[in-house]
Amino acid sequence: MNVALWIVAGLLAAAYLLGGVFKMLAPKERIAAAGAAGRWVEDFGAGGVRAIGAVEVLAAAGLVLPAVLGIAPVFVPLAAVGLVLLMAGAATVRMRRREYRLVAVDAVYILLAAFVAWGRLGPESFLN
Repeated sequence: MNVALWIVAGLLAAAYLLGGVFKMLAPKERIAAAGAAGRWVEDFGAGGVRAIGAVEVLAAAGLVLPAVLGIAPVFVPLAAVGLVLLMAGAATVRMRRREYRLVAVDAVYILLAAFVAWGRLGPESFLN
C-alpha cells in the first residue's frame, strides 16, 4: 500500500507541477488554444489562471517534499485534500460550461488525490 501511495502521489505531483508551471508561464490565450481541455480559462482573468497554476505547483511540492525531507509530513495528506477541493472546483466549472466529458477526467484526479489523502491519514500515515 505504501508503494502504491508513493506512486500515485509522485504521478499526481508530476502532472500538477507541469500543468501548474504551464498555467503560470503561458498566456491564457495559448492555454485556450491548446484544445477543449484548456477553454476553461475563458472564464478567468490572467491573474486567476496564474494563481491556479501557483496552487497546483504548491500542491505538487506538498505531495512529496514533506515526506521525502521528513519535515512536517502531515502536509502530504493536506496537499492531497487541497487537490480534491481544487479539482471539485474544476469539475464545477466544467459542468457550468457543459464540458461533461472533461468532468470525468477531473473525477479521476479527485479519486487519485482522495486515495493519497485517505492512505496518508489512515493506514499508511506518516504520523505514527
